Amino acid sequence: MTRPSQAPPHDEARPTPVGTAIRQRRQRLGMTLKNLATASGLSVPFLSQVERDQAMPSLVSLAQIAAALDVETGYFIGTPAPGQIVRRAHAPEALHVGTSPVDYVRLSGSHAERRMEALLITMPPGHGSPLSRREGEGFWYVLDGALEVWVGRDHFTLNAGDSTHFEQRHPYRMRNDGTTPVRVLWVGTPALL
Repeated sequence: MTRPSQAPPHDEARPTPVGTAIRQRRQRLGMTLKNLATASGLSVPFLSQVERDQAMPSLVSLAQIAAALDVETGYFIGTPAPGQIVRRAHAPEALHVGTSPVDYVRLSGSHAERRMEALLITMPPGHGSPLSRREGEGFWYVLDGALEVWVGRDHFTLNAGDSTHFEQRHPYRMRNDGTTPVRVLWVGTPALL
């Protein structure tokens, strides 16, 4: 006896409303409605209605809003392309920071909706990061090696399989004092690039 196929729950199939997507993108960029109105050439009352899904922008208006929010129009009316949300092992995206000997490989997607970043970091022996702080959370998971970590005045060593998760507004730094490279999975908010 065959069982009938089950349709996905209604909420899973429903895309984010256009107005909600516009509001979330605007807020993520730290823009006010007035800023968006100035940048898009549209009125504050109209944009307010759009964000509350009480008015639907034309394609021309949506293009103006998208340009002001630094995204493509498709950001609001379609899902990201697979090339923006899938990272293949055979095609890593290496990030280079000047002449730093640290290797960074982006694991997160490249779509404009992302709020977090995921990196695979390989730090050579004797290398460390300067004292840093930034808004958002950081999660560090050591895959190989031992990583010395300072958060505020606290110091601890993370070995393979250990992790730390903290608010990055507290001053922090890391260092590889071992003799082999340290490989770390870092996931943090907000997205870096």
